[in-house]
Parts: sequence; structure tokens; C-alpha cells
Amino acid sequence: MAAAGEELTVSGYIIHHLTNLTFGKLPAGFERHLDDGSVVHVPEGGLWTIAHGGAEASAMGFTAIHLDSMAWSIGLGIIFCLLFRHVAKKAETGVPSGIVNALEMIVEFVDNTVKDTFHGHNKLVAPLALTVFVWVFLMNLMDLIPVDLFPELLLMLGVPYQKIVPSTDPNITMGMAIGIFILMLYYSIKVKGFGFVKELTLNPFNHWAFIPVNLFMEVVGLLAKPFSLGMRLFGNMYAGEMIFILIAALFSAGGVWLIGAGISQMAWAILHILIIVLQAFIFMVLTIVYLSMAHEDH
Repeated sequence: MAAAGEELTVSGYIIHHLTNLTFGKLPAGFERHLDDGSVVHVPEGGLWTIAHGGAEASAMGFTAIHLDSMAWSIGLGIIFCLLFRHVAKKAETGVPSGIVNALEMIVEFVDNTVKDTFHGHNKLVAPLALTVFVWVFLMNLMDLIPVDLFPELLLMLGVPYQKIVPSTDPNITMGMAIGIFILMLYYSIKVKGFGFVKELTLNPFNHWAFIPVNLFMEVVGLLAKPFSLGMRLFGNMYAGEMIFILIAALFSAGGVWLIGAGISQMAWAILHILIIVLQAFIFMVLTIVYLSMAHEDH
């Protein structure tokens, strides 16, 4: 599959599937190369539009918004809320069954993980951990949908690009990680007060002469937490999506590759189920650990 004007090659196929549906403002004077080969210059004041290709998306700079990542992540978040609300209203005393039993097991699992990992007192942590785990799991789960299904359907409606796995977009994963980082800073200041400053300046060398060294090391370690949290999820899911796209590209290589591609796709999908759950679990556990560290007042 290729968008209009793109040559259907393996490299073009891969690039197309890795391109987000981007909306933003093209700067004045930017040259837009249209499908018919003509070139149009963006008028004075810029132009708000959907990018056609990576060059236009890059030119949009900070104003660019990945519409597909935003829509799918928000939509999956709404599904999560509605599903758990529905189950909560159906829950009653007695032996649960069906989806009620499944979601109760998830809630109990997350609750036990929080009790074992979080050593402070905060009623926000358990609901936050549950939200993080289920939301990330649902976003990762989209990776099991055939890579051509939604892009093909939406292309017929005139939508040039469509990435349906939000966790393969670093803007989504880093946005969540930065949210956790802000909570870390908030509770570190709230719980430790001036002790947070002492923690940054007097660890690991407890002497005033080493304050610059301590501050540098502690700040670097502090900033590394959100980056490791967000980029770990993005890297694993992006690599998994790339493998699915490469396997899908094999189907266009001829009849000899069809059986091998089919077997590879099934094998990788089965293995990827473990990766999907594991990455959601790791993101949740690190969230709990980081917030627990923010509540440790020595």
C-alpha cells in the first residue's frame, strides 16, 4: 500500500507505515510538491494543513500534532474508563464470572503489586498504577491488528497516513513519562521539603565541597528516569511494529515467501503478546517505584 503519489516499493511501504498523520503549520515560503508534480509555495503567514510526507511534518516543527496517536490514545483511554465503569456497576457479592472476574483479577494484581512495591501512604498510587497498566496494555494491544487494515480503510476515505499503535510514538510515551516525572517532583517536595534539596546536594558525598559534583550526578540521575521510562516503552513497541511491517512486506515478494511470511507473522504475534503485557507491567512497576522513592523521607 502507498499513499497517492508514492511509488509502491518496499522502502516506500515501510516509510508510509511509519509516518504519522500530522497536522500543523507550514512556514511561509515552504515548497509543497503536489502529487501532479507541481510545486506550490506556502503564502505569507504560513498554512495550517495535514502534512503529506516526512519533509512537511519536519517543517511544521513544534506546531505539529500527530492526530492518529492522539485520537487512538484518547479513544482507548475512554474505552478503558467505560469498560471499568460498566464492570464496577455490575459487580456484586458472590462469585464473579466472565469479564467481571477478569477485571477483578487485574485490579487485585495491581493492588498487590502496589502493596509490595510502594512504601509510602498515598491513595493516588494504586488507581494511577491501574490506569497506567491498562492504558499502556490497550495501546500496545493495537500492535496485533494487521498493519494494513486501518491504513487501507482510511486511505479510501482520503486519509493519507495512519499509525494505530500510540505507544510506537515517542510523543505519547514521553508525554506519559513526563506526567509521572511531574508527580515525582511534586511528592518529593511535598514529603521531603528541604530534605529534597539536601538529597540532591549531599548525596553521595556528604560534604559541602562536593555539592557541585553531587548536584550534577543527582540531577542527571533524576532526569534519566522519565527518559528511560518513556523511551524503553517506545523502543520495544517500535521495534515490534517494524518487524510486523517487514513480515507484511514479504507477502509482496511472491508465492515462494507466502508460507514463510505467514508462519513468521503468527510466531511473532504469539511472542509479541508476551512483550505487550511485559512492557505494560514494566511501565507500571517503574511508575510505582519512582513514586515510592519520592515518598522516602530519610
